[in-house]
Amino acid sequence: MKLILIGSSTGGPNQLKFLLNDVDIKNTSVVIAQHMSASFIPSFVNQFDKEALSKVSSLNDMEVLANKIYICQKNTTLTGTLNLVANWQDVTTSFKPSADLLFNSAVPLAKTNKILAMVLTGMGDDGAKGLLELYKAGVKCLCENQADSVVYGMPKKAKDMNPNLRPMSLKEIKQEILNFIDQE
Repeated sequence: MKLILIGSSTGGPNQLKFLLNDVDIKNTSVVIAQHMSASFIPSFVNQFDKEALSKVSSLNDMEVLANKIYICQKNTTLTGTLNLVANWQDVTTSFKPSADLLFNSAVPLAKTNKILAMVLTGMGDDGAKGLLELYKAGVKCLCENQADSVVYGMPKKAKDMNPNLRPMSLKEIKQEILNFIDQE
């Protein structure tokens, strides 16, 4: 399975739309941990789905991933080998939904799935540790550059933890997403 994992926070919704609105994700699942109050997620998903070429939906507990763009409603981990399943986690984290929790759960999946992971705009450090673990597992990892970030906290922390990351513009990240989707 092809899987794109995205962690984002402040400024993320508009950037996610820039990256994904006009993209046919084909045979790829996109799972997004966007820091957002649980009460705002349904309206964000509804609006994003109206604008996007591909189907956007909330990621439910015990849901088997299909070729959609999923927005995590709660702290979520992924399990499985050929069929990936989302599992809600009742754990306390500084940021919700937690990108680190999502990313760390995907480390074992890197053996059997093609994964592209990225940290976008946002304050704090969520996603940096998990992105480093994915990188160590052989996953292609990206972070947004300072110029395009609304808040350069999360991508900066990811870059600080992994000097091999090359901060990229949103246009470059979008091209990486398109290349990944088109890979055999």
